[in-house]
Amino acid sequence: MKTKTTKIIYWAGAIFMSLWFGASGFFELTKNPVVWDITQQLGYPSHFIYILGVFKISGVLVLLLPNRLLRLKEWVFAGMFFDIIFAFFSKIAVLGFPATIDAIVAFSVLTMTYLMFRKLYSPELVFGEA
Repeated sequence: MKTKTTKIIYWAGAIFMSLWFGASGFFELTKNPVVWDITQQLGYPSHFIYILGVFKISGVLVLLLPNRLLRLKEWVFAGMFFDIIFAFFSKIAVLGFPATIDAIVAFSVLTMTYLMFRKLYSPELVFGEA
């Protein structure tokens, strides 16, 4: 795969995930009833919802910075993966499989985005290894 194609796939995925997590974080911070009701129905406390919102918005800002904070982007990807995995299993346990479709889509897009990130940025660039 050419570098140009890899960059297009990476940025398309990064923008999609940023919109997804940015909207979710915004709705958590503004106490949107739809997001709050589902999250509380899954058993998460109110203070945790605010923390999620702050970290999601912060992660989006890092993810959208081109060619900067590469090590921190690794942490953002990890946080997004954990968020999606926890959402998936929480929804399976409480709401059933049909409620997990969004998590499956997000996991697929995030996986492809992360794979393109790894193709674009070698470990030497990300972790400063020589």
